[in-house]
Amino acid sequence: MEARDLSQDGYAIFPYDRAVAAWANAAHRVGKAVLDKGGDLRHVGTWFVGVDALPNGPDGSVDGVPLAGAWRNHVTPPSTWHAAQLSIVFPGYPQQDVNESDAAHRFRHSRDAAHVDGLLPEGPQKRRHLREPHGFILGFPLDDVRASPLVVWRGSHRMMRAAFRTAYTGLAPEDWGDVDVTEIYQENRRTVFETCERVEVTAAPGQAILLDRHILHGVAPWGANAQGEMRMMAYFRPIVAPAAWL
Repeated sequence: MEARDLSQDGYAIFPYDRAVAAWANAAHRVGKAVLDKGGDLRHVGTWFVGVDALPNGPDGSVDGVPLAGAWRNHVTPPSTWHAAQLSIVFPGYPQQDVNESDAAHRFRHSRDAAHVDGLLPEGPQKRRHLREPHGFILGFPLDDVRASPLVVWRGSHRMMRAAFRTAYTGLAPEDWGDVDVTEIYQENRRTVFETCERVEVTAAPGQAILLDRHILHGVAPWGANAQGEMRMMAYFRPIVAPAAWL
C-alpha cells in the first residue's frame, strides 16, 4: 500500500498483517455468534445489515485481541471506537423485499447500491441529508469476500467532495445537515458512473481496506458461480465534526 493510493484512488488495500489476521479471526468467531442470535435481515434474508453489531471494546479489541495494523499510520483513530458494523451477505443477494421499489432493486443489482456514507435518505421521498459525517471508512474481511465484494469507483471521492463543497458554500458547518443535497448528489453520482472505473475490491482476512469518506461505493451481487455460505465484513466509520468531514 502507498499513501498515494488513498489520495489518488480513494481507497487503499493493506498487505497481510499477522496482527490484523488475529483480530479478524476473533471478529469472525464473535460475528458468527452475533448472527446466530438473529438481527436485521433484509432483501429476503440475503443481507444481515449488522450496524453496530460487533461487540468490540472501546479500544476496538475483540475478545482481548487488539485492533492493530499498519493502517493506523494513515488515520487519526478516535478516542473511542464504536461498535463495528457486521455486513454479512448470503447466496442470492440481493432479493427484492416487498417494500422495495423495482427501481431501487434494479439499482442494487446494476449499480451495487452505490452510495456515499453519511448522507441518509429521509422521508417518503428519501431526500439526502448529511447526518453522519465520518472521518474514514475502515473495512476488514473476516472470511472469503470474493463472492460478493466491496465495490468502489476509483477517484470518485474527488468529484463528490467538490460537489459537497459547492452545496455547503457560505453555510456554517453546523447547518449542513439541514441542506437537501439529493439533486447534486444524484447528478454527480451519474457522472461518476460515466467517468470513473468500477473496481471490485478483493482482500482476505489479515488485510485491511481504507476508504476515503467521500468515495462512491457499494456491494456487488452474489456471484453466479460463487462458493460458500456467506461473506462477512467488519466496518468502522468514526464520526467527526462536519467541518472535518469536508
